[in-house]
Amino acid sequence: MRLRSAHARSITTVGVTVALLAACGGGSSDKGGSGGGGGGSKKLSGLSVRVGAKEFTESKVLGQITNDVLENAGAKVATSSLSGSATVREALQKSEIDMYWEYTGTGWVNILKHTTTHLPSDLYAKVAAEDKAKNKIAWLQPAPMNDTYRIAVTKDFADKNKITTMSAAAAYIKANPAGGQVCAASEFINRDDGLPGLEKAYGFKFSKVVELDLGLVYTQIGKKCDFGEVFSTDGRIVANKLAILDDDKKFFVDYNAALTMRQETLDKYPAIAQLLAPVSKALTSEEITKLNAAVDVDGKKESDVAKQWLQDKKLLG
Repeated sequence: MRLRSAHARSITTVGVTVALLAACGGGSSDKGGSGGGGGGSKKLSGLSVRVGAKEFTESKVLGQITNDVLENAGAKVATSSLSGSATVREALQKSEIDMYWEYTGTGWVNILKHTTTHLPSDLYAKVAAEDKAKNKIAWLQPAPMNDTYRIAVTKDFADKNKITTMSAAAAYIKANPAGGQVCAASEFINRDDGLPGLEKAYGFKFSKVVELDLGLVYTQIGKKCDFGEVFSTDGRIVANKLAILDDDKKFFVDYNAALTMRQETLDKYPAIAQLLAPVSKALTSEEITKLNAAVDVDGKKESDVAKQWLQDKKLLG
């Protein structure tokens, strides 16, 4: 979703992007190895590439994973965390970065400007084909992970009020408007595939919307608000003993992640797709949730978490 586009928060100028890229080196100090993502040779020797990421943990972890795989295949990599979906996408199109992980939901709604109604059965295929045709942006093999928006409550609140679905939540809020506060970040509050669309789909209105930085929402559910916006693969859901409400009307768009790059870059270096394919395949919702928790809950560095995961999964050759 992140916000994540899924999910990005504040927007900065692309001019800042240039400065960030100039200042940032690769997130991994280990070079060498026998080829990333199952490759056995230095398939990308001589390539200098810039990997972008959005400012939230999951995107940074995905960026570091990409950094390590490409470095392991012989590329020289610079990484940078940028603020906002619009900023990182613009940086890609202006060749200020060469690739970053994007989400199908963000591609469909924010980039290609479609609505959340009448979604195609294969969202990834439609997004990839249209973005390539219109913008010459390639979407590599998607990961099965689905980091979509969800509404969460504390487990105690869910148990006490017997609320497990959004339909049940809507009924509860209509009957108990004083308890209908929701904590959410600015992008979710304003996106068609966020709060406005959710309320329309379920036929209700939250009695109060409390705008917070996304990182604070998780800790304020059950305090400032009974309900809160979360991302479905965020490790802080478990840490804060939250319960995700089932989207029983299937409103929220799927946010499968895929590495995106300019088609000209992929045409010149097709080995990038080959190297990242097994990595994408291994990135399930369960796996990325563990990686997010290692950073946000356990306090580890994104670069360390990414490197260890690749080694554990034997994806560095």
